[in-house]
Amino acid sequence: MSRLYQKYKDTVREELKKELNLKNIMMVPKLEKIVVNSGVGEATQNIKLLDKVMEELAAITGQRPIIRRAKKSIAAFRLRAGMPVGATVTLRGIRMYEFMDRLVSVVMPRIKDFRGVSPRSFDGRGNYTIAIKDQLVFPEISYSKVEKIKGMSITFVTSAQTDEMGRVLLKHLGMPFRQ
Repeated sequence: MSRLYQKYKDTVREELKKELNLKNIMMVPKLEKIVVNSGVGEATQNIKLLDKVMEELAAITGQRPIIRRAKKSIAAFRLRAGMPVGATVTLRGIRMYEFMDRLVSVVMPRIKDFRGVSPRSFDGRGNYTIAIKDQLVFPEISYSKVEKIKGMSITFVTSAQTDEMGRVLLKHLGMPFRQ
């Protein structure tokens, strides 16, 4: 069992119930899934880049990514519908909590000039997205094996109805929001 999930079950749920003035423990927001997405626009010219990105995402998340394909053809980008343009991983359950625990306690302190994540990246429904500019902040990635620095977006999907409920949930789970 994940350390963060145990903390959520033991203390965070009760604290959230009191803080948000909820009547039932089932109304307390929870983390449903984490989606890690990396776009590879250059994959139209060099398909090997996509293989490297998939390898790195698998090392970071511990789960095999799926290929994302273009939905529309865009002539200016030399892109046709169906061409591979990225990779994504959806984490649920214990892997999700383990990934978030590693992200908050190991990866974010390694980011240069890190002062916390922006509290304004919520989507209006309690879901939160952050962007990481390079994959080298993850300890699973070896600097010598990286051909090109690629960024990624990480989306935390919660069961919260509002942004404020989502913010309180993520704060209790250890997300370091900027003041």
